[in-house]
Amino acid sequence: MTGFPDGFPWGSATAAHQVEGGNVNNDWWDFEHDPATAARESSGDGIDHYHRYADDFALLASLGHNAHRLSLEWSRIEPAPGEFSRAALAHYRRVLTALRDTGMTALVTLHHFTLPRWFAARGGWLGPDAVATFTHYCARVAAELGDLMPYVCTINEPQMVALHGYLEGYHPPGITNPVLWKRVGGVLTEAHLAAVHAVRAYAESRVGLAVQLPLLAPARDDDACRELCRVMRHEIVDRHLDALSFPDGGDWLGVQYYRKQWVDPAVPTFFAPPPPGSQLTQMGWAVYPDGLRQMLHRAARTGLPLIVSENGIATTDDEERVDYLTTHLAAVRQAIGEGVDVRGYLHWSAFDNFEWSEGYRPRFGLIAIGDDFTRTPKPSAYAFMKARTDGINA
Repeated sequence: MTGFPDGFPWGSATAAHQVEGGNVNNDWWDFEHDPATAARESSGDGIDHYHRYADDFALLASLGHNAHRLSLEWSRIEPAPGEFSRAALAHYRRVLTALRDTGMTALVTLHHFTLPRWFAARGGWLGPDAVATFTHYCARVAAELGDLMPYVCTINEPQMVALHGYLEGYHPPGITNPVLWKRVGGVLTEAHLAAVHAVRAYAESRVGLAVQLPLLAPARDDDACRELCRVMRHEIVDRHLDALSFPDGGDWLGVQYYRKQWVDPAVPTFFAPPPPGSQLTQMGWAVYPDGLRQMLHRAARTGLPLIVSENGIATTDDEERVDYLTTHLAAVRQAIGEGVDVRGYLHWSAFDNFEWSEGYRPRFGLIAIGDDFTRTPKPSAYAFMKARTDGINA
């Protein structure tokens, strides 16, 4: 089994709304504070990364990370339609400069779930000018910050934006519509392709898309389950990957893998609980390491170089996290040995942080956060550092 090559991007990931704190001008802040919301609590102050980013980057570098994925908060950068904040752009220039100065490579996500309030009020991704508006934002960011963004991810998990927000009602805008979720998926594919051109016009960044690729299986061996599984695989996996299989689709593909899921038409949201006896995370997700290897093979059919841009486990048992890392990194190494072009691995997440509708309960981080925002690396953080060295030397 091959190891990880020297220079392999190795690190962890965050997202602005989950760590910065105080993102009061986006649709998620409204969703968190709606009395009818699915969200358990407010993001509040996050982990105060907005002010502590330099120390956070230095800590991650000291733990052996040579790359870091983060997102920019669109609602800070463009607080009103066409009105770009010089202060916010200057802040993110300081953030990206600090990251570069630690020696870590930046992978910058332009849209990670949150939308400016004004964009959401105009219909969000179903608004008549959604793609053009997003493209304009991407172009401005590339023009202002492109020199500090060696890798750009246009959209984080477009399939999950559509699924959670428009079929399950679990994320904003909280809709449960079996027609609209498919339409939004198509709009997000279009938005990514347009954003690729917008970024390339202003920056030399390598542009990609991050997709969550669960391993899907029918809950029962019957025609109805098999057919729905085929439909869900098309909507969640194939339609997004197939759109990337040509030069304008991007320069790389981010693969985000967490679980195996079972499809069942008898369930309103189409997903059945994992079978009895499954190893479950705090999120109720079934742990299945070989699914990562299988989905890397599926993603490789795009012809794009792959980066594992998220992979991790929500657990309060850090030994379980170490085991999860061991088995899933082994799956990545096996895929590489089988000829899959994997060029990086980023763990989710760097820190315990706000996990969207689940709030602060799930613990995905390599680093714990105290009530006073103290950062404390867990044993898994050191195991992760050792895994990089062992992989390179394998």
